[in-house]
Amino acid sequence: MAKIHPLPPAESSCSFSTSYITSEAETFTVWMKSLVMHTNGCTVYNQNGEIVYRVDNYDKKGSREVYLMDLKGRVLFTIRKLWFFRQWKGYRCDGLKLKSQKPFFQVRKSSGIFKGDLSCEIAVRSGCYKLEASAGKSAFKITDSNGRLVAKVTRKQTSSGIVLGDDVLTLVVEPEVDHSFIMALVTVCGLIHHKL
Repeated sequence: MAKIHPLPPAESSCSFSTSYITSEAETFTVWMKSLVMHTNGCTVYNQNGEIVYRVDNYDKKGSREVYLMDLKGRVLFTIRKLWFFRQWKGYRCDGLKLKSQKPFFQVRKSSGIFKGDLSCEIAVRSGCYKLEASAGKSAFKITDSNGRLVAKVTRKQTSSGIVLGDDVLTLVVEPEVDHSFIMALVTVCGLIHHKL
């Protein structure tokens, strides 16, 4: 059986792209299933039902490394878990040259011992963010250092109000926010909840 692997990044694909930023809020559907057989990941659709991102680890569930890719298989972020430190590091582009690259973001998990709530501090080269989720819920929000909401994830509802399974989510990204970066953070949340 053939194996599918991410494309090696072109030199220009590692540079910051403004195509992942829009002037209006964007809504995505996140399906916590991979389209590739025998891998773990998720697939992200835009408002028109087109695949825009996919996440795969090409290994087993709970792998140390996952890849956030665009539709064409270009790696946008490589996310690595540091097992003993309850933290994840996100690198722009492919993980082939990680030794020489500084992480674009770093996520540290700090959960409430009694409530089971999840809180993560996110250090980014350009500032700080916070990811907050309630125990047992698929919903969470991401805020910037000023407390401004930049993205919100909830369980998806149909137009008639039927709530879908906890593996189908709605992601709303606010204007002027990099969708690929937010999707990388959603990936980390999936890793924390052992869905990837």
